[in-house]
Amino acid sequence: MPELIKVRPTKIELVKLKRRLSLSQRVQKIVKDRLSILTMEFLQTARDTVEAKRKLLDESAKLYKALSVAAGYHGYIALEKELIATEVDLKVTAGLGNIAGVRIPSFELMGNVKPMKGYNLVDTSSWLDRAAQLSEESLRAIVELAELQRNFELLAMEINRTKRITNALEYIVIPGLQVTIKYLNMKFEERDREEKARLKRVKVMVARE
Repeated sequence: MPELIKVRPTKIELVKLKRRLSLSQRVQKIVKDRLSILTMEFLQTARDTVEAKRKLLDESAKLYKALSVAAGYHGYIALEKELIATEVDLKVTAGLGNIAGVRIPSFELMGNVKPMKGYNLVDTSSWLDRAAQLSEESLRAIVELAELQRNFELLAMEINRTKRITNALEYIVIPGLQVTIKYLNMKFEERDREEKARLKRVKVMVARE
C-alpha cells in the first residue's frame, strides 16, 4: 500500500503534486529506455567477453605448443637465452568511452608488441617465429579481454543501479504521489459538498426570515 506524502491540504500543494507526478512519469520513461539500452549493451558485451575468452584460450594453447616444439628443437637452455635477450617493456594505455552515460575504459598496447622478434634468425627455427607471432596475438587477446571484462562489470553495476531507480519510481514515488493526489481531491470534494450544504442552509434561513 503506497504511503501518503505529508503535505498541507491546499490546492497549491495539489498543483505541485500533479507537476511532480508528471515529471516523475517522464523520468520513469527515460530511465526505462536507458535501462533497455544498457541491457542490450550488457548482453552484447557478455557475448564479446565469452568470444574473447575462447580466443585467448585458443591462442594460449597454440603458443604453448609452439614454445614446447621450439624448446624440443633448440633445447630449453638455448631457448631461454634467446627469450631473455629479446625481453622488452610493454605499456598499456587506458582511455575512456561512453555507453548510455556509463564511462567505460578502453585499453591499448603501446610500443613494441613483438617481444620475441630480436632473436637470431640464423640459429633459430620457424617454430620460434610461430611462437613470436602467437605471443603477440595472445598479448592483444589479454588486453582485449581485460577491457571487455571491466566494461561488463561496469555495465552490470549501472544496470543494477538503474533498476533500483526504476523500482523506486514505479513502486514508491509515483504510487505515493497518485494516492496523495487522490486523497487531496477527495478532501476538496468533501469540502465543496460541505460548503454547498452550508450555503443551502443559509439560504433557507434567510428565506424563512
